[in-house]
Amino acid sequence: MLHSSFNKVRSATIALALAVCSIGAARADNIETLARQAILIDYKTGTILLEKNADELMVPSSMSKLMTAYMVFEKLKEGSWKMDDRLPVSETAWKRHYKSGGSLMFLPVGSSAKVGELIRGVIIQSGNDACSVLAEAHSGTEEAFAEEATRRAHDLGMKNTTLRNASGWPDPEHLTTARDLSILARRLISDFPEYFPIYSEREFVFNGIRQGNRNPLLYGVSGADGLKTGHTEAAGYGLVGTAKRGERRLIMVINGLKSMKERAEESERLMEWAFREFDNYALFKPGDMVSTAEVWLGDDASVALVAGEKLEVTMPRKARRDMKVTAVYDGPIAAPIRKGEVLGKLLITAPGQPNVELPLVAGADVAKLGFAGRMAEALRHILWGPKR
Repeated sequence: MLHSSFNKVRSATIALALAVCSIGAARADNIETLARQAILIDYKTGTILLEKNADELMVPSSMSKLMTAYMVFEKLKEGSWKMDDRLPVSETAWKRHYKSGGSLMFLPVGSSAKVGELIRGVIIQSGNDACSVLAEAHSGTEEAFAEEATRRAHDLGMKNTTLRNASGWPDPEHLTTARDLSILARRLISDFPEYFPIYSEREFVFNGIRQGNRNPLLYGVSGADGLKTGHTEAAGYGLVGTAKRGERRLIMVINGLKSMKERAEESERLMEWAFREFDNYALFKPGDMVSTAEVWLGDDASVALVAGEKLEVTMPRKARRDMKVTAVYDGPIAAPIRKGEVLGKLLITAPGQPNVELPLVAGADVAKLGFAGRMAEALRHILWGPKR
């Protein structure tokens, strides 16, 4: 009861040796994009640097092949498939795409191909036939694969994605969003570091036919190493792209461009803008003490507030000097306290930027005082009031 009578929000501005900056939906000078749908994020912090109609349902075209690759990579990682395993090219898979006019790996009907060849056919050549072969081997039929891929996409957080085939072939119900594709791109990079480098390969030769990677970023942007282009009449020209420079990686999804030239120019312009205008800044490492909090009825009078995880933020470079970092907690904090328990937050503010809140946790256990100690503390409080 006594504790509640003087409990209040405490805060302390943290003086940092290096100026740092905030995250969230970071903003620099406004930049427009010709894309119908777009999102650009920092891979490490998840900060959104740009978004336009990012949750609008759209036709993903061949960018949906990223989900097919994800499903194949899972098979490889769990060990049920190997890169040298051979998969049959059925007449169903062959008929589905030959005469259609779409992108092909040119797999002969009745033949077989290695999984490693097929996945390169999907990633580099954008082969619709390779997608169907992999889908049939995975789930029996391409239709069953599409249902399974949709469920897996939802598991990954792609809540607005519905897949009706493995290749992105036009279907009125085959839809996703730019945000969902950015989630998938981030998971491809983080979950499969052993297979992700395939996306940076610029060409692939199969059956004597040499085809080049269509990703324009690979040829025009320093550090670019993925991911996938897409195009249909309904969707326009799209790209899920990524580039890494030093410790920074950016992921971009754009769709609805009018031409290959416009896609190449717009993707390069947005990537260069994001690398130029934003940067990442480390605040604290896990376990670093940020501040201290007063403890009520504990065998220690205070407890360290520490970073529970690496606190790293993204924001425009020019906003860096005006940033403020404040530790906020509701205290005094009643004992007992468990090490690792969330006790407060780190509030990061800067002019023109959204506020960012990150958790602060207890750096140690603090036991509750025994009966005699609690009575002594209560008497002290009555006589002299709360500690200041």
